[in-house]
Amino acid sequence: MGRTIAIANQKGGVGKTTTAINLSACLAEAGQKVLTIDFDPQGNATSGLGLEKGQIDDTVYEMMLGDCSFEECLQRDVHDNLDVLPSDSNLSGAEIELLDVDGKELVLKKKLERIRGMYDFIIIDCPPSLSLLTINALVAANTVLVPIQCEYYALEGLSQVMRTINLVRRKMNPSLEMEGVVFTMYDARTNLSLEVVENVKNNLNERIYKTIIPRNVRLAEAPSHGMPINIYDSKSAGAENYRLLAAEVISREADL
Repeated sequence: MGRTIAIANQKGGVGKTTTAINLSACLAEAGQKVLTIDFDPQGNATSGLGLEKGQIDDTVYEMMLGDCSFEECLQRDVHDNLDVLPSDSNLSGAEIELLDVDGKELVLKKKLERIRGMYDFIIIDCPPSLSLLTINALVAANTVLVPIQCEYYALEGLSQVMRTINLVRRKMNPSLEMEGVVFTMYDARTNLSLEVVENVKNNLNERIYKTIIPRNVRLAEAPSHGMPINIYDSKSAGAENYRLLAAEVISREADL
């Protein structure tokens, strides 16, 4: 069975979607069969992987409501070894439409049960909020990867997401584990970035990935070209760092 990783942080602007796109692509590049689920109504993972949001008939929204099947929603071989379940702004309406559905927190989990064995990794890009969509992702996941931006309020955002993870673990998904924390937007020129890293290490008993994602111009440019960084600029620092992160994620398989 493949590993399902929810990439989550209730704080926005922490590099969550950037991590979802580039971790997925680098896992695929390493020969893993990967499914990326864009579970954010902004649809940035969809466009960042090269899909045109406005030209897709069946998205995660239609799949969640039962208006299309998993196969009808699936965009196959968007890149080598990488399939995508795309999203667009319609997904924001799913929370209201699912309100009266029994087991509304389990919808995504049930959709994925049949296909988990098809993939080595399923990566879910969560919205930056504690919403029904985020809860669905955490209930469907085996582990949670939390990107943390190296800035002043990092610990505040981390404590929020840890409370959410613990709540979901107690109430709905007792097997949910912490995949780990990955530091993003690290700037070696500032004392603050170093202080944030040390502060989190001192205050967190969870796994912290050794790979740190630096601020990188090429990394910021890649989504506007609809490419993950390993394709947009294979030799950039951003590409190399996400390859290192992918290697760490793969090696973690032995620890689970």
